[in-house]
Amino acid sequence: MEAVKLAGKSALVLGAARGIGRDIALTLAGEGVNIIAPYYDWPGDCEELIRRFKTLAGRHLTMRVDLRQADEVRELAARIKSEYGGLDILINNIERGGMPIVHGPYTPEQWELEVATTLRAKWLVFQETLPLLKKSAQGAVVNISSIAGLIGRAGPAGLIFNDAYAAANRAVSSFTETWARQAAPKVRVNELMLGFIESRHAEGTRGWEMLNDEERRAIIERTLLLRSGGRAEVSQAVLFLIRDATYMTGAVMTMDGGFHLGHDAVAEMPPGTDNLTIQVS
Repeated sequence: MEAVKLAGKSALVLGAARGIGRDIALTLAGEGVNIIAPYYDWPGDCEELIRRFKTLAGRHLTMRVDLRQADEVRELAARIKSEYGGLDILINNIERGGMPIVHGPYTPEQWELEVATTLRAKWLVFQETLPLLKKSAQGAVVNISSIAGLIGRAGPAGLIFNDAYAAANRAVSSFTETWARQAAPKVRVNELMLGFIESRHAEGTRGWEMLNDEERRAIIERTLLLRSGGRAEVSQAVLFLIRDATYMTGAVMTMDGGFHLGHDAVAEMPPGTDNLTIQVS
């Protein structure tokens, strides 16, 4: 099947007020996609989001929505139906990303906030927008998650990923599989699992700046590519999943520079083994 033609399609992009969400929204807008961008906190970033999308060509919509509240998500879906008639793309990019080094030790309140934001909000948005996505000839959902779901609080990531964030992200992968079944055959659902990315757990975040040089170095040295990821790299991966991966659904694509593999190096072979010959009988 040919790549999906994006011009004129509509996309609901969560987290577009800042960071990778903003980059994804702008990348899709550059492809001629009409962007629906809900916002809630970070007032300065939200004001910039509104101003930016007013200047772009296309039929874009920004509105204040608390995505943790079912009634507000239903209102958002109704607004999309009224103004666009349906929905083609959902970028499910909402999380709290609670960092132990920023927020301190675990509390029940932090647990509830993390799960409500990182997990429940994704579920609410998908359930309310799925009927709209099914009206599209080529609907696509991308769940943005974290390698915290794979590694938990192991090693140097333990200062960045808290328990609830890790648990919520492991659950996102279960959602990806379930939703792929639920949405088939008209809507593809895939997941992009991220590691340490600029503006998301790496440079440009409070947690990263609060780490000392040794702690930051430990994270980078465990990453096989010896660097953090760039926001533009994430946007291009999302674009691939939406536009090009037309036979992919229920899949998890990992972009972490090899962090989750970096805890064990490949052992050097003992001296002399390079001269061994294989006997074939």
